[in-house]
Amino acid sequence: MKVLLANKFFFRNGGSEVVLFQERDYLRKAQVEVIDFSMDDDRNLASAYAGFFVGNQNYEDHSRAARGSQLRAALKLIHSSEAVRKIGSLIDHTRPDVVHCHNIYHQLTPSIIGAAKRRGVPVILTLHDYKPICPVYLRLRNGEPCSQCLDGGFSKVVFNRCADGSLGKSLVLFAEAVTQRLLGNYESLNAVIAPSEFMRDSVTGRRFPPEKVRVIPNGVDTGGIRPSSEDRNYVFYMGRLSAEKGIETLLAAHAAIADQIKLLVAGTGPLEEELHARYPKAHFLGHLSGPALADAIRNASVVVTPSNCYENCPMSVLEAMAYGKPVVGSRIGGIPELIVDGETGLLFPPGDQDELREHLLSLMENPARRERLGIAGRRRAEERFSLERHNAALMALYRNVIEGQVGIATRVEPAQTNS
Repeated sequence: MKVLLANKFFFRNGGSEVVLFQERDYLRKAQVEVIDFSMDDDRNLASAYAGFFVGNQNYEDHSRAARGSQLRAALKLIHSSEAVRKIGSLIDHTRPDVVHCHNIYHQLTPSIIGAAKRRGVPVILTLHDYKPICPVYLRLRNGEPCSQCLDGGFSKVVFNRCADGSLGKSLVLFAEAVTQRLLGNYESLNAVIAPSEFMRDSVTGRRFPPEKVRVIPNGVDTGGIRPSSEDRNYVFYMGRLSAEKGIETLLAAHAAIADQIKLLVAGTGPLEEELHARYPKAHFLGHLSGPALADAIRNASVVVTPSNCYENCPMSVLEAMAYGKPVVGSRIGGIPELIVDGETGLLFPPGDQDELREHLLSLMENPARRERLGIAGRRRAEERFSLERHNAALMALYRNVIEGQVGIATRVEPAQTNS
């Protein structure tokens, strides 16, 4: 079997890349020939196919030079002729059996789906976010969960100026969404992987027919992660310091009990300086990765995922469970599919700092309960979210798609929700 994996970043930039590289490592160990397609970047891992990667495009660059080429950049965001040409050459050169797309928006664009399909190669897309049904991908409007574009019209993104309040940016994203619908790239997909039941329900019947959508939750390496009985008496947050992640809810909840409970915050983001100034009693660690992040999770008492947005299947929750840590998470999106309230962790309404504070106090005052919840969370991770389970479902889907039998593809039994 030959599998072409497409993702705009070829380094560990976020949760989608964690999933990508987990799958890539598994496939290579399983003697599957893996073909990489991505974007040039100094941080990239080594790849034999780097010569086919597209040139670097940074849409976060606000320099004068970048502003001078805004129209060209906007057009490339909607449709990248370079990406279409290069993936076409790569497919012609390697002849993969299937193309599996992960995070391809903007730098690679969904146009690469059509390029593969025109060559007779089936294509699968993993939905790490809501881009096919939300032009700004987060399903947020003015910081609140939003479903206004689920009807497929997308015009609300312009009326609401959803892209940073900018009419120009919102128009570009509207044009992108409409163009992709006209081109039919999403519609031509052979299969779509939804990492959560919530994601499946969000896209089914709106952008994708039910027979194409498969629920395969993200997997965590329970074989490589040993559960930890260490408990150094602190609450831990890991993630982006941005409004949609609910970090302000956590910091506000903690502020009133900061003299009783220690809070460690790992991550960076647009709110970083403001949060440092407003919440001096929290311990901000900056970006952590590798052994430093593992140690921070291993020694934590409780891990908190306080998101305000429709999370999909957050790896931060799965990793905490694998380490045997109780997780306090907001009751939104796919989070309740991971945390069994009162059994492996605790849930609270998003944005409710009072209930979150009560949960933290309750857990930090009861080490035996923390241990009991953590053990149950580890067991749940092993039984329902192991990497082995994820990889088996992925291989089954690959075979079904290649054989043209996606309608009867093997499906992972979904995690039970607790909402």
